[in-house]
Amino acid sequence: MASLADLVNLDLSDCTDKVIVEYLWVGGSGIDIRSKARTVNGPITDASQLPKWNYDGSSTGQAPGEDSEVILYPQAIFKDPFRRGDNLLVMCDCYTPQGVPIPTNKRHNAAKIFNTPKVAAEETWYGIEQEYTLLQKDVNWPLGWPIGGYPGPQGPYYCAAGADKAFGRDIVDAHYKACLYAGINISGINGEVMPGQWEFQVGPSVGIAASDQLWVARYILERITEVAGVVLSLDPKPIPGDWNGAGAHTNYSTKSMREAGGYEVIKKAIEKLGKRHPQHIAAYGEGNERRLTGHHETADINTFKWGVADRGASIRVGRDTEKDGKGYFEDRRPASNMDPYVVTSMIAETTLLL
Repeated sequence: MASLADLVNLDLSDCTDKVIVEYLWVGGSGIDIRSKARTVNGPITDASQLPKWNYDGSSTGQAPGEDSEVILYPQAIFKDPFRRGDNLLVMCDCYTPQGVPIPTNKRHNAAKIFNTPKVAAEETWYGIEQEYTLLQKDVNWPLGWPIGGYPGPQGPYYCAAGADKAFGRDIVDAHYKACLYAGINISGINGEVMPGQWEFQVGPSVGIAASDQLWVARYILERITEVAGVVLSLDPKPIPGDWNGAGAHTNYSTKSMREAGGYEVIKKAIEKLGKRHPQHIAAYGEGNERRLTGHHETADINTFKWGVADRGASIRVGRDTEKDGKGYFEDRRPASNMDPYVVTSMIAETTLLL
């Protein structure tokens, strides 16, 4: 008699050419990610080979009950680390039956920005640092913390090892390998300043691919924490008080910034960002005012400033970029729950199109 684990891990490749494709999309809150699976004839090598599909938008807060059908357009495919074999994950965006992007479809506008000739010519690179917090199920308290109590103060936990300092490493490493398997350009992981908080980095990736990859990496992390019985939080300030918040620092460069003389291009881009600081803050995630206080390695939410190697700035430029006269900069303002389609395209729009 086959066990449940045997059946879950069943290899279908020797008995059928059909594959299972998990369709992913951003839900009604703008931060939740939803999915459902269907069977298609394989092999599939590009998202354009997949059929459009639909779902009940009234159950995700994205359509009224009397006209609930929302259409999924497949956009980017990834190998499925859970089902493995030729099975796939596909990141989709969402439209009405008439082909109009629904309000929570932020990918559509981002694609328009990235496809403009000026932005495409600059080959925008992004590296996104996704911070997150692991919570104990049912009590919503950070992993490794005594229930109803607090660990020792921050200091020993950042990039630390040990049962009293690093909590949830098995989840983090499982996620790391699953993302590499999926084809996501995940470039690293580390333990964060607050215990129970971690970070992974996606990139450098070009244009809209960075956002597709970050959303799929978030989905994979949700699935792994589901198996582990742990809750994933992208709240930008999960614990009030003298504890670091969680951000999604976004590293950015253009072709002109990466070439000789790029430092001057970087400074002009930062000046443009400063002029639109309120608009960027408004689009950089919910609850960010609880995180951007001017403390815990942040700039105050109402203040725009930049500096070299300054982690208390809105925009940080690295020492190597200053020394080499070219490179990239880091926008430290985005919250951990930001929509990468919004943030990456807005940075490109502000620095290249305005």
